[in-house]
Parts: sequence; C-alpha cells; structure tokens
Amino acid sequence: MTAIDERDRLVRGFVRRTYGLRGTLALHRHALGWDLVRAPLNVVLAPVFMLVRLFALLAGKLGWRRVSGWLMGRRILLETDVSQAVAGRLHAFLADLRARGLSPELPAAQVERAVMAHVQLRNAVAEIAVMLTLLATGALLFHMATPGVISLAGPVADLRAAAEAVADFPLGRPLGRLYYGLFPVSAGVGQVVITGIALAALTAIATTFAGVVTDPVQRLLGVHRRRLERLLDQLDRNAETGGLEKEHVVARLGDLSDMAVNLWRMFRG
Repeated sequence: MTAIDERDRLVRGFVRRTYGLRGTLALHRHALGWDLVRAPLNVVLAPVFMLVRLFALLAGKLGWRRVSGWLMGRRILLETDVSQAVAGRLHAFLADLRARGLSPELPAAQVERAVMAHVQLRNAVAEIAVMLTLLATGALLFHMATPGVISLAGPVADLRAAAEAVADFPLGRPLGRLYYGLFPVSAGVGQVVITGIALAALTAIATTFAGVVTDPVQRLLGVHRRRLERLLDQLDRNAETGGLEKEHVVARLGDLSDMAVNLWRMFRG
C-alpha cells in the first residue's frame, strides 16, 4: 500500500468515526450546556467575522501582509464545546499522520489556524441548514420566501393573532374563521417582536444541534472527506488557510436576503 493509499484509508476512517451518526451524536453531547448560549452569539458575530476576513483578503491583495496576517489571526467567533471536541479530534488525527510520516511537521500556530478554519466551515454549514429549513417553512405554511427569523416573525405572529381572534369570536369558531377570512387580523408590533425573540431562541437551538443531521449527510455525500483532504493538501504545501470560503458567504447571504425581504415588505406596505 502506497503512502497516498494509506492516508486515504485513514482519512475515510476518521470521517466515518467522527461524522457518522454515532460520531456526531457523541460530539453533540458537548452541546448540552453553555453552547446553547455561545451558538446564538456566534450567529450574531458571524457578519463581523465575514467583514474581518474580507478586509484581510483586501489587505493581502494590496500587499499589506502584516495587516492581512493580523486580521486573519483575530478570533471573532466564540469557541463552543462541540467545536473544541471536533478540533481535538482533528489535532489527534493530524498528530497520528505526522507520526506515520504522512503529514509534514509545521508550526503549532499554523496547524491551529488550519484546524479552526476547518471547524468554522462546519459551523457555517449548520447555519445554512437552518436557513434552508426556515425557507421551507415559509414556503409550505405561508407561500412566501422566509430566509431568516426577521422575515418569518411577521407571518407567524399574524397566524397566532388570527388563531386568538377566532378563538375569542363571540359567535363561535366556525363563524370566527369565516369572519376573519373576509377581514384578516394583523399582529401588533409587540406580538411580532415577541414572536421574533421566540423564533430566534428556537433557531439558536436548531443551529446548535443541526450537525446531528448535516454531519451524516455530508459524510454520505463525501463533503467532509473532500474538505479534510483539502486541509491536508494545504498543510502539505505549507499554505496558509483561513480565506473566505463559500460556506461563509452563503450563510451571510441568507442574513442579507432576510433583511432585504423584510424591507421590501415594509416598503410595499
């Protein structure tokens, strides 16, 4: 067996053990704690993370290498217990590869940056999965695009207000449904805000545990394997990681489209 074949075998084994159903369930045991607070904070900090990366890339293009390196080294997102568990497994895997002569010896700081960039990609995929779930919910229930909590809060609040109005209709529910079908009721600002807060809390929990679904799916599709092979290739070439990957861009496009949809509805009246 060649060194390439041996490393490929080890990569596949690591992906199976770490991101298969049993592996990801073991990882997400670490989420039952402060991760339920850190995960929603990371969703809030994610746009800042993307802006810092964009400025770092721009500085690199302009030849300001020290500025670019300093920006790339900033840790914007909070490290969750699940992320630490994934990073720990990756570090152990890379150490095993180095011991076998299948990966180069590099400075610890460089390996740490590569591992954290890899872990952050996994987190971005979890956000994308939640965004797609919100889109599907809006399409199925309200026949409209709802790429985020902001655009979904209004329709859900209106649905709740209509249900309460029908329940309180003095002539009974059947006539209430008929009446409010002709004269729809809208939720007040307070109801929309409360609904948005509740949806944000549910979304945060969903983001924390989204990997239970996305990890096995990505493993079956070969995404985790290809991503790990790309990481190993970068380490082989002694190339720095940490650029702005497409997963981060897609996740932030969801936020931007959520705000755009909400603004469009506001101006439309």
